[in-house]
Amino acid sequence: MTETTGALVIGGNLNGLSIARSLGRRGVPVWVTSPPSIKLASYSRYTQRTLPWLNGDSEAQAAYLLELAERYHLNQWVLFPTSDESAALLSKFHSALSRHFRVSTPTWDALRWAYDKRLTYRLAAEQQVAYPSTVYPATEADLRSVNFPAILKPATHATINRFTADKAWPVTNREELLARFREARELIPSDLILVQERIPGGGESQFSYAALCCDGQPIASLTARRTRQYPVDFGYSSSFVETLDVPEIVGPSQRLLAAIRYTGIVEVEYKLDARDGRYKLLDINPRLWTWSPLGGRAGVDFPYLLWQMMVGRAVPKQTGRTDVRWVRMSTDVPAAIHEILRGRLSVRAYFRSLGRPIEFALMAGDDPLPGLLDLPLFAYKHFHNACETVRKGVPSAKGCAIKS
Repeated sequence: MTETTGALVIGGNLNGLSIARSLGRRGVPVWVTSPPSIKLASYSRYTQRTLPWLNGDSEAQAAYLLELAERYHLNQWVLFPTSDESAALLSKFHSALSRHFRVSTPTWDALRWAYDKRLTYRLAAEQQVAYPSTVYPATEADLRSVNFPAILKPATHATINRFTADKAWPVTNREELLARFREARELIPSDLILVQERIPGGGESQFSYAALCCDGQPIASLTARRTRQYPVDFGYSSSFVETLDVPEIVGPSQRLLAAIRYTGIVEVEYKLDARDGRYKLLDINPRLWTWSPLGGRAGVDFPYLLWQMMVGRAVPKQTGRTDVRWVRMSTDVPAAIHEILRGRLSVRAYFRSLGRPIEFALMAGDDPLPGLLDLPLFAYKHFHNACETVRKGVPSAKGCAIKS
């Protein structure tokens, strides 16, 4: 194999940009297939070509990928997902897609444990890994055992609506819980709704174990704290992350991944519960995560290591350095302002946190255009999503004069 074996990335978001830069800097051809509203990766000098993405059911999307392989002679290129849904797509059609591609996700028998949070927490219980107290309400009567404060969240994100698009719906009392549960039940089946205890703390209490695994055994790994996030209370993604030595989450993560014989890259998320001092499992992300370029700065470049493994090259065991930072300025500045106004962060401490070594999410001297476009594209994305919400008849989002 040589670097003529390229990569086809499904999704032009920040994760797609991270993959394009990681591989492109090493001479690997990178193509991206993405909807027109998500084109950040397309502006990278390392993305050689952008193709449209097919909206439709998963069978049609898998057929479309096979059609692209034949039309453009992408034989044995590596397929990279950038979201839970694209990871599930590649996993479910792993066998068919492998006729033309190298599929970088594990097969569905392994990935389903990460994709469906009901299975994730069942796995955690089997492996004796702590996780937040969780109720799976089939009816409103099942909500009587919920303690407050709590959150509602979906078990999967197979459908897109205002519930699955949000990180979580917080509730503080019984009346609010019933109202939110009824609202969520109109959007997804009740067996996909989880009600979970709300662990106190923000980003400073969230930690991750990130790894490249083969058959459940880690080859490359690091641990990190997701110190700041945006929005502050229920962030869609991290805005400031730093590598730390967190041995408490290494053993539990390795037990989970070994149990399902996981192969590929993965991020295992925890939240430290100050009430009992335990790290509690939140999610297992079976694809690249937003702050993954931090790994490259810390000596563990996950997309490139995964590409090497997929094309049959030996990848030596390695662990990322500590005290390395990653920041996305367009979201971290408002997050920091919020924390400063709350009295939880000083201006001096904020600027000190941005010291070297640090990796910027978008800004790069060898690839400047995505960084210049980050803020306008970020604003456009939120405006577009708000307009879509109004267009579909959901009474939220101000400032969009779009009629149904």
